[in-house]
Amino acid sequence: MPKTSYRTSRFGESVIRGMTRLANECGAINLSQGYPDFDPPGVVLQAAERAARMGPHQYAVTWGAPNFRAALARKQSRFMGLEIDPDKNVVVTCGSTEAMMVAMMTSCNPGDKVIVFSPFYENYAADAILCGAEPIHVTLHPPDFVFDPDELQRAFKQKPKALVLCNPANPSGKVFTGDELLLIAKLAKEHDLFVLTDEVYEHIVYEPHRHTYFASLPGMFERTLCCSSLSKTYSMTGWRLGYVIASETVINQARKVHDFLTVGAAAPLQEAAVTALELPDSYYKDLQALYTEKRATFLGYLDEAGLEYTEPQGAYYVMVDISEFGWKNDTAFCEWMARQVGVAAVPGSSFFHESVNHLVRLHFAKKPETLAASGERLLKLRSKAEKASSASRSEVASL
Repeated sequence: MPKTSYRTSRFGESVIRGMTRLANECGAINLSQGYPDFDPPGVVLQAAERAARMGPHQYAVTWGAPNFRAALARKQSRFMGLEIDPDKNVVVTCGSTEAMMVAMMTSCNPGDKVIVFSPFYENYAADAILCGAEPIHVTLHPPDFVFDPDELQRAFKQKPKALVLCNPANPSGKVFTGDELLLIAKLAKEHDLFVLTDEVYEHIVYEPHRHTYFASLPGMFERTLCCSSLSKTYSMTGWRLGYVIASETVINQARKVHDFLTVGAAAPLQEAAVTALELPDSYYKDLQALYTEKRATFLGYLDEAGLEYTEPQGAYYVMVDISEFGWKNDTAFCEWMARQVGVAAVPGSSFFHESVNHLVRLHFAKKPETLAASGERLLKLRSKAEKASSASRSEVASL
């Protein structure tokens, strides 16, 4: 039997989705995979019901239904401060996962190098490998997850073709500052490369932090492929509606890649999602207030449990330090916590290029009652960890 491709041996299955399967298996509260346990806005669900009955039910235009692209362009033009042409600057994808893959394949050739900040969302390294590109990792240093400008400049000197920028960042919750973004823009221009932005958490940012769209910086629209989706903003991760926004020249190429990857996103869901894109600005203010409250509630539970963490500036994840529990393997810790404590997390090592085994990622995109239940379980974490440690010591002593 022939061997499968070499590229598939260079990365494993998703750790995040693996933790979801474990949560389902043992009945743990799933704070690992980042999706809400509440529904999209009611008016959007009503629009979905109409689309299910009335259609469209056949292929939409490959790069996105015209009315969806028009609504998306109006909304993003308003927030990005740019004139987005729905016919020239947009391709609709099957979620931001495909959007990032389209962006990577559009911008990079096999053998090219791509700068990726670490910690990073696990897909980015796999995307680069699947494209035949080589990641160059630049460390974001805890607790504030700042980069060293000298290290970044050294990475640029390796002549990369692109840089991946997740902002607000998953898993760290970092929101890049204006000065950081301007330095990246300056280096991108000097070294003539593309910037691939993942901005799915663009509307989930906490005071006093502000999200800046990289494409809106002077001279950056022509070299930016802005990737995002409706998943997080409208609590519809299962709808798989994403997009790439870029210059006409780049989008013409991106549409070809998208066409042969997936043909197109679901037509009835695009029809229904127009209603989401036409929600008033007050929706986004309410969304920010909602997640600000959820963050405060969940961090309060972490404080009560005596756990150390880094306060997120954006997105809905929090990195928790498990050093005190003495586990050398964060994956084993997460498996133990899911089974014995009843809360599923993601081992931090899956996000870092560096050797990091003392952090886990939890998320708080949950109903108040779910957060309360997880908080009650986390209050028992320390006592159960101590019992597990004592049992381990006793087992070793008996050998």
